[in-house]
Amino acid sequence: MTKVDHWLLPEGIEEVLPNQAFAVERLRRQLLDVYHVWGYDLVIPPLVEFTDSLLSGSGRDLDLLTFKLTDQLSGKTMGVSADITPQTARMDAHSLRRAGPNRLCYAGTVLYTRPRSPISSRSPLHVGVELYGVSSLEADLEVISLMVEALTDVGVDQLCLDLGHVGIYRSIEESLPLDSGLKTELFELLQAKSCELGGWVANYIEDADLAAIIMALPSLSGNAAILDAARDLFANAPGEVELALDELQLVVDQLAERCPHLQIYLDLCELEGYHYHTGIVFAAYAQAARQALANGGRYDDIGESFGRARPATGFSIDLKAVVDLVTADESQGFDQPCGIYAPASEDPGQEKFIRNLRASNERVVCGFSGQKPDYAELRCDRILVADNGHFSVKPIINEFQS
Repeated sequence: MTKVDHWLLPEGIEEVLPNQAFAVERLRRQLLDVYHVWGYDLVIPPLVEFTDSLLSGSGRDLDLLTFKLTDQLSGKTMGVSADITPQTARMDAHSLRRAGPNRLCYAGTVLYTRPRSPISSRSPLHVGVELYGVSSLEADLEVISLMVEALTDVGVDQLCLDLGHVGIYRSIEESLPLDSGLKTELFELLQAKSCELGGWVANYIEDADLAAIIMALPSLSGNAAILDAARDLFANAPGEVELALDELQLVVDQLAERCPHLQIYLDLCELEGYHYHTGIVFAAYAQAARQALANGGRYDDIGESFGRARPATGFSIDLKAVVDLVTADESQGFDQPCGIYAPASEDPGQEKFIRNLRASNERVVCGFSGQKPDYAELRCDRILVADNGHFSVKPIINEFQS
């Protein structure tokens, strides 16, 4: 008979134990505080929604990542949130209906049917912002600047911003005389930067200029100088491509002034979220991080299905990934603070003394009758001592540890 380990969790699903949980909650509060002072209002979306709403305008990629179940009350299909952005879009379009710019922020766990990368969690905790109602690059610059400030404030060093624009490929793709099936094949080859791209282009792209552009796309990455090379390459491309390059140039120039220590890496073949985003896209990395710490971009008109199309941009920070990074350095000191052990006592004076300690934000762990305390396990480095009705707090010394 096969032994069943009842303590096993599903692959890609993890629990968060005390020290990490303390760090997660501390950083969650820090991030939300940063968002608050920038003018972003906190919202708490539901865990599940009807898929008619949850997947509206979000593309096939999110559909495949979403766990679905049947609502026993209505018989309709519901989905467990795999992305909070569509939920905030619904709030902007239907629940709030603010006339001007609408700044929202959130913190919540999402769930994926499968990991988005080999090392990522299927239940990440996202702490992000969305800005609705502003179509100009001012909005993109605000959310990118906020993301950089937020990550810096919680201890992420040597940030690198990966910057792209889905409008470049979208404009080129629309000019290709190909059916939808072949366009899908091309997209997948470019997304994978496949070595098979050359043969595919030779078979299906007759226009020499377009063929040269497509073949060059995977190599168009690097520092800001790549924009000049792209302008030469895209001289015969659709006019929308030049507009996208101008937008990237402006963002790069502005960020260089606002965030002079930020490293910027451009990838003009960035197709992450292609079916979802509509303009500038970006991701934040750090030198020691194994994956992106944050992702974002512009996704205009997602609220159209809710009856109110609005320009929008935003980002989400993967909080667990950030915690893993910043707590890897023991000097960060994210361990829970040690507390005070209070031996069992029926003296009402001790109870009052403990209340005063807790009111001053001290951690006090009360013992039980007959308990032999393990101070390390209880995370206590001090003990409450009673002396003829007087109480004091003293360091735990060897005699207490025996």
